[in-house]
Amino acid sequence: MHHRHRKNWQNHNWEKGDIPEQWKRNPAGLFIWFMFMFGVMITLLLGGVGLIIYTGARAIEETAVPPILIFSTCSLIFFIPMLIFAVGRRTFSGVATVAEVMKAADQVADGDLTARVSETRRRNRFARLAKSFNNMANELEKEDERRRNLTADIAHELRTPLHIIQGNLEGILDGVYEPTLEHILATIEETHTLARLVDDLHTIAQAEAGQLSLHLSQVEVPELFADIETSFSGQTEEKEIQLVSTAAGNLDDLTIEADAGRLDQVLSNLVVNAIRHTPRGGIISLKAYPNDEAVCIEVSDTGEGIPADDLPFIFDRFWRGDRARSHLAGEGGGLGLAIAKQLVQAHNGRISVSSQLGQGTTFTIQLPKPQPENST
Repeated sequence: MHHRHRKNWQNHNWEKGDIPEQWKRNPAGLFIWFMFMFGVMITLLLGGVGLIIYTGARAIEETAVPPILIFSTCSLIFFIPMLIFAVGRRTFSGVATVAEVMKAADQVADGDLTARVSETRRRNRFARLAKSFNNMANELEKEDERRRNLTADIAHELRTPLHIIQGNLEGILDGVYEPTLEHILATIEETHTLARLVDDLHTIAQAEAGQLSLHLSQVEVPELFADIETSFSGQTEEKEIQLVSTAAGNLDDLTIEADAGRLDQVLSNLVVNAIRHTPRGGIISLKAYPNDEAVCIEVSDTGEGIPADDLPFIFDRFWRGDRARSHLAGEGGGLGLAIAKQLVQAHNGRISVSSQLGQGTTFTIQLPKPQPENST
């Protein structure tokens, strides 16, 4: 350690005015370095003023000195130390903030995301630096908490189908279950659940990293509605739910440039969510209409609705309003709405939700209209 520091001192080029490397790593060293440089400037300033006063005094020593010159000289001698004190106090306060930021940054680099910098009421660059660092640290701490929660949620979601698969297979091997078609199909269904979860996680990871590939083409929204009605006709008939669609405007106004497969996935996730929370005899509506800048798609239901306190979180991964629900109760993996949001944003669109308890929920998607080609 000492040899390495000695080598740094020997190899340092002082003529360039660089701060020694060990002082860069040590906030206290930076403070001492700044004091040294500031002291040099003060010494040069006082020396220059003293030289001016001495030269002026020598020039007029044989003549009568005007009172105004005496007063000015005394005022200057008194004012310069006060000015140096004020500037030095303000400067050193800023250096202390920088040193504190450096220390806190080292703590964050070592994994302590609770490190913060003291903020002052002053409105200067150093105060903004402290506030910006604290904002960054807060976001890092929140992101770390989200990452840990996501890891725990993924482990929980993977554990459920894996335990069922393991239990079924061990039961067959131990002779508890007969290797009947029913048990084999139940095991295969859990493998499908596991595969869907992995695929959903992969889709979200790609979308958040901006690596989701979209195969864009001209898509007619009414045609998407027709595919959704066909795909979910069996489920809606079984639950005695009406699935209806309407489209306002001509076909050109309801045509967008998008990935038809991804949009079908978005609408499917929203319809699945609506079917899950709509009682028998309810209605699920698909509606499309244009506005000045976008094509709007609404997916509405007459279900149980969502509490107002839950609305800000429904697009979060693995979030459920009722944590007691499970796969066995027919609840999904908690990724459908998160995927829908990511896919809509990948199309440069927006998705929002409104709901009233006991009356139903409406998801609104806004997708940009195709830009007209410039004529040449």
